[in-house]
Amino acid sequence: METKWIKPTEIEEGVRLLQAGEIIAIPTETVYGLAGDAMNDVAIRKIFEAKGRPSDNPLIVHVASVEQTKQFVDTIPSVAKRLMDAFWPGALTIILPSNGRASSLVTAGLDSIGLRMPNHPAALDLIRASGLGLAAPSANRSGRPSPTSAKHVADDLTGRIAGIVDGGPTGIGVESTVIDCTGETATILRPGGVTKEAIEAVIGPVALDANLSDETAAPRSPGMKYTHYAPTAPVFLVNGGRDALVQVIEERQAAGKRVGALVFDETTTPAEVTYSLGTSMEEAAKRLYDALRRFDETDVEEIYVNQIEPKGVALAVYNRLYKAAGGKIVHPTEKA
Repeated sequence: METKWIKPTEIEEGVRLLQAGEIIAIPTETVYGLAGDAMNDVAIRKIFEAKGRPSDNPLIVHVASVEQTKQFVDTIPSVAKRLMDAFWPGALTIILPSNGRASSLVTAGLDSIGLRMPNHPAALDLIRASGLGLAAPSANRSGRPSPTSAKHVADDLTGRIAGIVDGGPTGIGVESTVIDCTGETATILRPGGVTKEAIEAVIGPVALDANLSDETAAPRSPGMKYTHYAPTAPVFLVNGGRDALVQVIEERQAAGKRVGALVFDETTTPAEVTYSLGTSMEEAAKRLYDALRRFDETDVEEIYVNQIEPKGVALAVYNRLYKAAGGKIVHPTEKA
């Protein structure tokens, strides 16, 4: 299949492809999404096939207005409406009771659906011009780091999708926060671009889903069931500070391994390759997926990064690193 490159100012071709049941990569403020008509079973199957994504993993539907949500839900609880007013367009996906009009492949058979209004002009233009709600998981091969540039999309999906809308690098760098508003207590299923603290400032206390701390809990959100965001070399979280990270790196090098490291400052490490995620969690979110992908261009065999306190934006960064590591945490032994 030929994959066409489409300028964000020339979306007519993208609209034509979407209305014809094809799938294209589109930029959003979080990561690039792989978009298809949310009501078209054929298009949704193409998304799962292109990504190699398990079909029991639900998809988020992107809309261009609160009014457009009526295509997919019959009622909006007051708490959800307050969140829409505060954070849409933006990096917040809201889970609501589905009216059944979306493809059952989108909802993975659940009676709920995730809706988001992206804060990106090209994405909004495509949705409005096509008249479609767009199911759009991240535009990468399943399990790989999510794409924050059109090049990342092309690396994973050239020849597998009909087009790529090149909107330049994304702004936030991690996926949207997902919050479930179908129950009595609003529950964050996936941390992301909107923090728990910001949400609570609008609607009061919210819960965190058990899946965020219990790998055996049943997932209710995209991106929570399988190892995600992972480069080719295995990733390990290191319990402790910088000294613990250096100790682990040196021990693995002594065992003959070529080691990569991610750091949350601009300092170096003894590792063969060290990438900095910047000096703030906002910068770390922007750099994370690109850094993980860059390790694939090196010959490192293992990648190590310190655990961080999961608060604010750091909750989303930690969640992505934990999933990339498949939950692997190294606890260095104390030196005598």
